[in-house]
This record gives sequence, structure tokens and C-alpha cells, in this order.
Amino acid sequence: MTTADLLPSWRPGTARDDLVAFLDAVLEVHPEERVACFDNDGTLWCERPSYPQLDFFVDALRARVVEEPEVARVPELAALLAHDEQALAEVGLERVALALTSLFAGTSPEDFAVRVREFMSRAEHPTLGRPLRTVVYQPMLELVAALRERDVTVAIVTGGGTEFVRAISLQLYGVPPQLVVGTLIDYDYDRDERGAPRLRRSSRIAGGANEGATKVSNIQSQLGRRPLLAAGNSGGDREMLEWAAAGRGPTLALLVDHDDADREFSYVSTAQTFAEPEPVTDVAARLGWTVASIATDWESVFV
Repeated sequence: MTTADLLPSWRPGTARDDLVAFLDAVLEVHPEERVACFDNDGTLWCERPSYPQLDFFVDALRARVVEEPEVARVPELAALLAHDEQALAEVGLERVALALTSLFAGTSPEDFAVRVREFMSRAEHPTLGRPLRTVVYQPMLELVAALRERDVTVAIVTGGGTEFVRAISLQLYGVPPQLVVGTLIDYDYDRDERGAPRLRRSSRIAGGANEGATKVSNIQSQLGRRPLLAAGNSGGDREMLEWAAAGRGPTLALLVDHDDADREFSYVSTAQTFAEPEPVTDVAARLGWTVASIATDWESVFV
């Protein structure tokens, strides 16, 4: 493949030039050190007006309420069903996440994956008028493919639930489940009525949300390799991008800037579990990261 054939959905400009330069330079690195880590929500696929994982849980909540109406009286879940933003803010994200997680307590990992895939097979994006599984960013898929062609191990490092993303990562991105690092749920090991061992989801979050410095810690503990390239879009990705950029070269920190209200959404993405000292776009400008403007740098947005 010639340079002209690389990244066809990326318009000429600084961002594309930086990516092409990195793709050339990474060939000089030993293959076992070629690692790239991508955030998921807002980096590989659309996260607005709501996270697809939240849509999945709300869909499951509505189905549960039909069978068990009393579930709708749980304050956190009642606020979700009523789209009561004030109540949700008062309850807090952590309590809402725990309440939603409890919907699948006792479910096996395999059954949970089936539920995720079934939802993704039929879910529609609420405003873009297309299947939810197609709100994946075409330019980022091209970058992932170009990295893979150069024997770069591509991992997803997300604030979302590990098992949710693992259920769809291979189909959407070609990333195997073992290369997904996310927010973990504890599992309970016991035996069924026949004495066979089984594993079931709990409603406990293991180790906290996978945002900020936790992403860096979990990359090391679960992948064991420092990324040469890290891509994100929010303050929750800041430490991951800083860590990649500070490594021995070649390195690249890539920030996706959501500035296209016509084809996607226009906003500055923020961390969900902590306050940020400055907008991530200001951090990117100050530290010299590569910024991918959706409006300017992407010829097409979705697959």
C-alpha cells in the first residue's frame, strides 16, 4: 500500500501527516513493543446523545419492569425511566450505574454477551437514524487496520463495562475480547444444583471506574505493555495519552475533537467520574498532541 492509499477517509492535513509518519516509524520498533490503545466511547464510536451501553441497560430495564413493576420504584431507576435529569444528578452516576448493573446480577458471562449482541442487532441510534452498530467511525477503523497491517497490537481501553465491549469488540473492530480493558464487574464462583462449577455476574464494581490514572494502571496490569499510540476524546483519557506520549519514540497521542454538529455532534467530552482542571482540548493544544477534528480532518464519519 502506498502512502496515498493510506487512511482514505482522512483529509490532507497535520493530523493525517502525523499518523502517516507514525505508521512509517513504528516499523522500526520490535513487533512485541508495538501496542496501541484506543478509548471506545467517542473515540471509536459515537457516544451522544447517550452512551450505547446506557441504552442497552435502559432497554433491559424497560423489559424487566414489564415482568417486575416494582423495579420501577427504585429511585435511581425511576429517574432513568422518567428522563429526570435533576433526579439523576441528585442520585449520582455511581448509584445509577450500580442499580443498572444489578439487573444482570446472577447472569453468566455467556448469557450476558448474548443479551448485548441481541440488543446491538436491533438497536437504532436515537437521533442519527441508523442502526447503533453502524455509528462506528470509519476513519478510526482505517487507522486500526493500518496499525494491524504493521503488526501493532490494538487494544481497547474504555471507561465502559469490560464485558459489554468484549461482546462486540471483535465484530465491530476486529479486537479480540482479551484485548479489552474496561470497568470490571466482580464475578461469583459457585456450583449449580448438579454440582457443576459456574460463574455469575455480581452487582459489584471491581477496582473502580476505568477512567483517568486507572486506565494507565489497568493497561499495565492487564496488558503488560506501554502503548506507543493512545487515542481518546475526553478528560478521562488524559493520563493514558500523556503516558503514551512520554514513552520512548516513536509515540503519538491522538485526541478526537467533536466539532461537527452537522454530521455528528459538537461538544468537548468530559470525564464522568471526576472533575477536570482544564478542558481536554486545551490540554491537547498545550502538550502538542495530534488533534483529529471531525469537521476538518474526516472526509466521512461513519461506516
